[in-house]
Amino acid sequence: MQHADRLAALHSRFCPRADIRIAILGLPSRQAVACQRRALLKETQIATKSKAAQALAKLATGIEGFDELSRGGLPRHRTSLLIGGPGAGKTVFALQCLVNAARRQRTPGIFVAFEESPRQIVANGATFDWGLASLAEKELFFLDAHLSPTLVKAGDFDLAGMLAMLAAKKKEIGAQWIVFDGIDVLVTLLQDPVAEMQEIYRIRDWLADNALTAIVTAKLENRTSEAVHYGFLQFMADCVVRFERRQEDRVSAQSIQITKYRGSGYAAAEFPLSFGPSGIEVGAAEPAEIGHGASSERITAGFKRLDAMLGGGVFRGSSTLVTGVPGTAKTTLAGKFAEAACKRGERTLFVSYDEAAEEIARNLSSVGIQLKAHVKSGLLRMYSARTEGIGAEEHLTKLKSLIREHRPRCMVIDPLTAIAKAGSLGAARTVAHRLIYMVKDAGITLLVTALSETDDPRAESTDLQVSTIADTWIHLSYLVLSGERNRALTIIKSRGISHSNQVRELVLSKSGPTLTDVYSAGGEVLMGTLRWEKEAEESARKTRQRAEFDQKRRELQFAEARTSAQIKALQMDLQRQRAELALYADENEARKMSSSERENELRRRRSADSAGVSSRNSGNGAAK
Repeated sequence: MQHADRLAALHSRFCPRADIRIAILGLPSRQAVACQRRALLKETQIATKSKAAQALAKLATGIEGFDELSRGGLPRHRTSLLIGGPGAGKTVFALQCLVNAARRQRTPGIFVAFEESPRQIVANGATFDWGLASLAEKELFFLDAHLSPTLVKAGDFDLAGMLAMLAAKKKEIGAQWIVFDGIDVLVTLLQDPVAEMQEIYRIRDWLADNALTAIVTAKLENRTSEAVHYGFLQFMADCVVRFERRQEDRVSAQSIQITKYRGSGYAAAEFPLSFGPSGIEVGAAEPAEIGHGASSERITAGFKRLDAMLGGGVFRGSSTLVTGVPGTAKTTLAGKFAEAACKRGERTLFVSYDEAAEEIARNLSSVGIQLKAHVKSGLLRMYSARTEGIGAEEHLTKLKSLIREHRPRCMVIDPLTAIAKAGSLGAARTVAHRLIYMVKDAGITLLVTALSETDDPRAESTDLQVSTIADTWIHLSYLVLSGERNRALTIIKSRGISHSNQVRELVLSKSGPTLTDVYSAGGEVLMGTLRWEKEAEESARKTRQRAEFDQKRRELQFAEARTSAQIKALQMDLQRQRAELALYADENEARKMSSSERENELRRRRSADSAGVSSRNSGNGAAK
């Protein structure tokens, strides 16, 4: 009677007409139902205004992406409504909130199932890595609230007993979360608008009295049925989240959208949703501000001649896009990049959407790229998958899981454009952009390949339009000259790097890929046989030049030797002539000496007494 009295008081206040008040307490009428809904809406608005001055507390759901969209999670001690069609993810979302609270915050929760049995719910939850069976024994309480149509039609149905039991259980385990899953089952079985309002209102009052953070789920077949059946539920709830599942190009696409959140800002757009190993993941919008770091470290792009064209390699943590039509050796360049990373001892993830891992390893070994040893060592993780049948969002979820498991420093995706094979192209573009930003935020050096938009070798655009956000863009193409098809490589852009603008021929051999020297004739780059002929001609010319040089060198050496011999003979003749000249000079000097001088010199040499000689000469003179 308390609820009836309260309803009467509400309608006395907001529905002054006595006939309507009587109808509410008696048989239902359209006017009574409409008035009761207005009363509920009015009271909700009054309650909201009274709490407007208080800061809205929130509880994080732990669901990747959703807490960013909701600016922190679901409102604490308030009710959130999840609506959507069958299989859209409502029950998984609600159960995942309870599991995350129990595992991360050790916060118990209660799950009230109006549709499925607790055994079915636990069995379904076992597909995720939650450990739900063990949580169900300690941290989570499941209540089987299946309604008997016979009981409801007999008029004996009342939620008061169940709510009293839940209050006792809440106190016993200290629960802070509660889920009412499948409230639409209750509404459908009652088949009485007034009874529907009474029981929903009873749940709302009970939640407010017990200070629980509540999640209520309800099926919604289509958008038009929402206003007819569940409009009053949205007025009651503080947060409304819509789940939708639709077919897009033969692929099931799921999305999530917050349509209402009292007292809080939120991202109002529709965002993709997918199921991963840990449950639901929401493709939240990337932050408006790009905040990943920028390393100055250079690493090889695969082989030396390509690094030379890039001015020393690519930056650590950057993204490289390799485009081209089929058969231009995109996978070969990707494999060489992965092999170089493994040789540095870095963990590498190689994702292929074209071939199986064993096929890739076998095929690349024919061009000198050996990956099997690195796979065996655990440095290289190779993952291959088909892209038909599942959407781009599910591929992204799987890639996130692989990155968490392997923790790579380098990563290859070959080709990235394969994720657009199924589902909408717009969704694939969004996923591709989010993937590149996510990998760069993690500091992973990324190389992705992409098929060109057309078979025209001159085409340089891609379906996913990722060339604008890639740091380095390498384009591979075919050049057909003189009946030959040859591969050409050019670097379209490389941010922060002074790179080559030349077109080089890409040659594959048993020793690996390499780039040849540039030969041009008539303004065109020569490749294949024309290049070989040019190289042969150049080699012959160099051989002739070497022969001519050797001949000239020998002639000059002979002339030098002859001249040296002549110089030596002349030097010897000069020495002889100098000796003769010295001898002649000595003889001439001797002839000039007088006889007396010669005698004096002789006496001096004989130590004669010059004085005695003089005396004798004087005596002889006196005697005369």
